[in-house]
Parts: sequence; C-alpha cells; structure tokens
Amino acid sequence: MSNNGSVKSVTTGGEAVQASLLVGTVVDFAGVTRAKGVPLRRLSTFVTSGMGASQTWPVFCVDNGVAFTPSIGVSGDLRFRIDVDKVRPIDDGVAGGPADFYNQDGSPSALCSRARLAAVVEHASERGLVPMMGTELEFVLTTLTGERLPKASWTAYGINAFVTHRAFLVDLTETLERAGVGTEQIHAEHGEDQFEVSLAPAAPVDMADGCVLTRILIGSVAERHGMAVSFSPMPWVGGSGNGAHLHLSLKRQDRPLFGGGDGPHGLTVEGGSAIAGIIGGLNELMGIYAGSVISAQRLQPGRWSGASAGWGLENREAAVRFLAATTGNPHGANVELKIVDPSANIYLAAAALLGSAVNGIDNNLPLPAELATNSAESAVALNAEQFSVLAALENSPLAARILGPDIVEGVVAVRRHEATQYADKSPAQIAEAVRFAWSA
Repeated sequence: MSNNGSVKSVTTGGEAVQASLLVGTVVDFAGVTRAKGVPLRRLSTFVTSGMGASQTWPVFCVDNGVAFTPSIGVSGDLRFRIDVDKVRPIDDGVAGGPADFYNQDGSPSALCSRARLAAVVEHASERGLVPMMGTELEFVLTTLTGERLPKASWTAYGINAFVTHRAFLVDLTETLERAGVGTEQIHAEHGEDQFEVSLAPAAPVDMADGCVLTRILIGSVAERHGMAVSFSPMPWVGGSGNGAHLHLSLKRQDRPLFGGGDGPHGLTVEGGSAIAGIIGGLNELMGIYAGSVISAQRLQPGRWSGASAGWGLENREAAVRFLAATTGNPHGANVELKIVDPSANIYLAAAALLGSAVNGIDNNLPLPAELATNSAESAVALNAEQFSVLAALENSPLAARILGPDIVEGVVAVRRHEATQYADKSPAQIAEAVRFAWSA
C-alpha cells in the first residue's frame, strides 16, 4: 500500500487500485446493497477485525424498516469484513469490494448470504460437481428525479438507443472493462429506455460479486450522465419488467451434465435430474427468486419472464430455459432460470438454484416432460402471490437445508414486512414507492 498525499493505492488482483475511500458491500434479505466505508489506511482492520454492524443489517427492508425476528433484535453485533482480493475501482477516489458477516468471536455468521453461497458450492464440490454461473442484468434509465426520459420514440432492441445514449453506453463499457467484470453484451431491451448487461460465466461467488459491482457501476455511470437507474422488477405498471436471469452449467470430471448425453437435446441423466430438482423447488424457493412486493407484477404469462412452471429448449416463457450445446452457444449447454428479478439477494438466489439442482441429482429425480412451445397459453403458471409464496418458503424443508433456518426466517420476515406495509397500496403506488429501492 502506498500513500501520496490524499490518494492511496491497494494492490488487488495483481493491480494497484487508486482510492481514498474503501467501501465494503453486503446484500440484505430484501435484495438491497448496503455498505460501510473507511479511509484506505484502515484496510488491514477492515480485513481482519471488520467494522461493527447491528445484527439487524440482514433484515433491513426496502422502506428502511427493520423486520425483527425471534432471534434478531436490538442486542448483539456483527463484524463486517471486506474481501481484499475483490476490491475494484468504482469512481472518483472510491474503491469497493464484497464483505462477509462474522460473529464477534470470529466465527462466520449464519446470516451471511455470501458465505451461504460458498457453502452450497462446497457441498456441490464434495459431490464432484463443478458449477459455473452467469447473469443478465436488466435496468431502466430515468431522469434524476425518477421520471421517464423525454424521447421522440423508442424501438425495442433498436440502434436508435445506441445513438441516443452513446455517451452513457461508451462510458459504461469502458468502466465495466476497467473493473474486469466480464461484460459479454450490452444491448437495448424491449421496454422504453431499458438495457441489459450480460456477464460471462464464472464461479458462483465470483458471479454474484461481479453482479453487485456491475449494478453499482451502472448507477455511478448513469449519474455522471445526468440520469438515474431503476432495477425494480416493474418500474412502471404496464411497462416492461426487469429480470436478473441466472445461468447454470455443471460438470463432473470435466464432462458437462447438460450436453453430450443421450437425453432430449443432449441432456445426460444427471443433467435431467438437475433440471428436475430446479423445477421441483420452484414454488418453495420463489420467495428467494422473486419474493418482493412487486415481483408478481413482472411474473405474468406473455411477458417472457418465465412464468410457466417447467422447462423447454430456448423457451422464454418457461421458468427454466434450456440452452443446448451448439455452435451458436460458445459457453456450452446450460440452463437459465428466468424468474429471478433484481429484488432478489443474488447470493441467495444463486445458492437456491445450485442447491436445488444438486438435490435433484442426489435424489435421481426424473426429467419432467418438456413444455410445449406455446407454454404461455397451455402450461401451469407459477404462483407469485406474495403471502402464499412466503408461506411455502417458510415451511420448506428444501429451503431450510439449502439456505439454513436463520436465513429463511429472516427472508420471510423481511418480505412479510413489505407485504404488510404496502397492503393498502395500488400497483401503481407500489411501483412508485419501490422504483429505486434496489438501485445503487
């Protein structure tokens, strides 16, 4: 570490990052990124002892309320330790990286989402499985005060979006490249002023860390260009919803489970069981994937949000979209869970997806029948009503095994707080209230 006046640097990932302020981030059970900052000279303390944080940090809510549980109250403290190897530049002398929650005695906290994902990955590794994950982040640009941007027209996936927003998009591309998050695509989406950033496959914890950083950087770049960003699952009623799709591939001894087999579209027997496990856990884990007060507004048939319970080859209405191993798929065969939205805690969503896939393999579950192409019309829609979704999560042995009872209890408490707080609000009022709840 060097100190030249007010500017300091820290070496991370083999490169020197210039910064004065070091920010550590965690994602709470409401899917909101929270943070603490220190002068860079306190890096060693941030890494070893950590910063103090109330036990209530994981159960903060979108309205900044606190969802107390029988085990989480006003007493007690957590330590908040940054992962120095993941520190990256953010903007204007600020660098940041993901952090983990520890107890005061130095033991990992059962409330730490990042540590829980790492544990699920380790569980898969013990079974000889190597997972990789990618994500697609959708967002909508707005004015700084939260209104729609003025425009003459909008063409879905059109070149006019690149012309109109070229300065923002060039800045964003360069910023993401400097951060090394593995950007694969940036394109205009269907909705007005909606864009998507796709990130390359990575180990699950790396994927989740990169997702959080990317969202922060998108917000930072937008602000530089006089705009704000909404990651809400439904920024405006009747508009296009934002997804945060998760992709999963699995290998055993360097052999892919989703390709090279004798099953449908090249699936192996274990790959089919993994898909069966994911589908079998959808209703129990919906509160993790899309459990917010506004998630149900996005999960509707015909919106390509994956509202149909099942799987299908390149089927955008199916909750689980299968991508076969073809020349048009350079990363190989994988599954995409389309129901995940940006209100989810990305670490918990990834843990739930991987954990349910491993559960399917462990129990040799049979591959369900593939959904018809017109699944929006013929398939069974997933239940997205918040109170019933949370009841299913609360009573799920699968969720308790994958995530641990403390996390399940906390997530249910947070989402029930939302459901109660907004129970008397119209869909439009809810959309307005939480439009920027998940924005950096």
